[in-house]
Amino acid sequence: MLEDIVCKWIKKAENDLEIAKIIIGEGFYGESTFHSQQAAEKALKALLVALDVQPPKSHNIHFLLKLLEENGVDTTIPRRMRAEKLTIYAVEARYPDFGEEPSASEAREALSIAGRVVEWVREKLGEMGVEC
Repeated sequence: MLEDIVCKWIKKAENDLEIAKIIIGEGFYGESTFHSQQAAEKALKALLVALDVQPPKSHNIHFLLKLLEENGVDTTIPRRMRAEKLTIYAVEARYPDFGEEPSASEAREALSIAGRVVEWVREKLGEMGVEC
């Protein structure tokens, strides 16, 4: 059932968000930003699935928001949150040769944005009658 798959995506998003919260407190800022990005990405993909759109194999938050817009979703709120900013943490934060390690403040900002994106997606799903 479609709703089951949507809920699995949301659960994965919430797991990543929880991991990001835990490890930021241990000083793992790069890893925390990665999990924050993953939380937002998976939440947006949950919304795509709810719209019966196959989520692409992409980490690009801007691209995911564009797909949502093409399918009738107003993405003003996540764009105001600067959700696209999380895209850089999909790969760069995981490898030592992609630049500097994210700072504590960058990790906190990424966690905040991701949390708000997950919350926004949950609200959108609720409006669609999807309860997980």
